[in-house]
Amino acid sequence: MSEEIQMWTEKYRPRHLREIVNQKEIVKRLEGFVAQKDLPHCLFAGSPGTGKTTAALCIARDLFGEYFQGNFLELNASDARGIDVVRTTVKDFARTMSLGDIPFKILVLDEADALTTEAQQALRRTMERFTRTCRFILIVNYSSRIIEPIQSRCALFRFPRLDREDIIGMLKLISDREGVKLKDEGIEAVLYVSEGDMRKAINTLQAASALGESVNADSVYKVTGKARPEEVREMLRLALNGDFVQARKKLHELLIIYGLSGLDVVRQVHRETFDIDIPEIWKVRIADIVGEIDFRMSEGAHEEIQLSALLAQFSLVGKEIGKNKS
Repeated sequence: MSEEIQMWTEKYRPRHLREIVNQKEIVKRLEGFVAQKDLPHCLFAGSPGTGKTTAALCIARDLFGEYFQGNFLELNASDARGIDVVRTTVKDFARTMSLGDIPFKILVLDEADALTTEAQQALRRTMERFTRTCRFILIVNYSSRIIEPIQSRCALFRFPRLDREDIIGMLKLISDREGVKLKDEGIEAVLYVSEGDMRKAINTLQAASALGESVNADSVYKVTGKARPEEVREMLRLALNGDFVQARKKLHELLIIYGLSGLDVVRQVHRETFDIDIPEIWKVRIADIVGEIDFRMSEGAHEEIQLSALLAQFSLVGKEIGKNKS
């Protein structure tokens, strides 16, 4: 980067991009594009809630300024993902000239990994023909679902999951500005249910704050429909100790109180499995069992029968561990 561009970047640093949380390397690269007033076709890949769509909006606002509305189009490929959309809406937008001093428009295809293969094949040619007047930003959760010809035409940006500290900092900032009392146990509960997804963390905070004066663990688990981790651990402890009947009663309580689906229970069990104090070889076997039960339920098997079978397997594992110890 030339000295002139570096001076421009320091003096007129894009004000939208700099507010993105914990994506410093990506922001630095995007700021360079803004400084040069240029942009390649981009592929933003990563987990939900890590800032992909936000980054696309920010770079467009920083590039276009007052001409943002006329030069920017966002399509959600999960709603419109057929070849007709590429041949009509996308092509009509891409072929027209831009407003202002930036010589191209930006078209964002959110959830582009939901595009059909035929639509992606049509898109590759459109990206080639109209590069001069339009740059594409494809946003995906799984980059492997995008065909190779499109991947080779794009600069790849991988968005990592957010750190605990980044999410905590944002939650505290929002709670201070909105006058919400956020307790430490509430923060930990939000972190547990959001799993690194900033969008989910903020939505959970907003929903929990509507229940009372302060946001605590009870309000968070109530609005998200998640069971407390300690209750899931208690159910697993009972099963491993061979108390299958009590473990099944505990399961029934969780389903009634929290209204969880069978898949929700299995996924929470999977998370808690690795914190159980048992030899690692048995954690391997339990993980295999949980995976099998998850597959059966996703294929339509009866939830209550499969969850009972899961607890039964835990009880059998517990007895095997007891035999080995003795």
